[in-house]
Amino acid sequence: MFESCQLTEDVDLRSLRLSDASALAAAYVRNRDHLAPWNPVHPEVYYTEAWQAADMSRRLVAIEAGDGFSFGLFSGETLVGRFNLAGISRGPFQSGVLSYWVDTRYTGCGLASAAVQVVLEEARDELGLHRIEAATLLHNAGSQRVLQKAGFQQIGMAPRYLQIAGTWQDHILYQIVLHE
Repeated sequence: MFESCQLTEDVDLRSLRLSDASALAAAYVRNRDHLAPWNPVHPEVYYTEAWQAADMSRRLVAIEAGDGFSFGLFSGETLVGRFNLAGISRGPFQSGVLSYWVDTRYTGCGLASAAVQVVLEEARDELGLHRIEAATLLHNAGSQRVLQKAGFQQIGMAPRYLQIAGTWQDHILYQIVLHE
């Protein structure tokens, strides 16, 4: 299982642990306004260490089952980004869904692109996945650039795909096939 990878002199990507609940809560509080246009509306409890610990406990069960994986970008002890592979389907599909965000202070620095590359390598080489999908809001040019740079191809547009910022919003769908 993935442990850690140094992306820059200051930032590492590593698997999230239950002990990261406090860092997760602090990152979500710090980035609340930054993430609001891109995320579902969350209840106040979402921004607490207790909620994040419960969520990490659920995700650790998914990790043990091979159904999902969660990674954090860390600058020292501070969480500055999160990357998830979720909805992993085995059998003939061997596919998963990628989602991610980067702290407002670190956007535009290439960290998302570097981390996505590492997550894709892990998905292909260690998890044996064949395909990864991702979706972005129509106006999320930054995430679209990250996905395109990583080799994702646009495969369609899904009307009213996810409820983001309180509204059902259209998304551009992407995929990358890891075994050509």
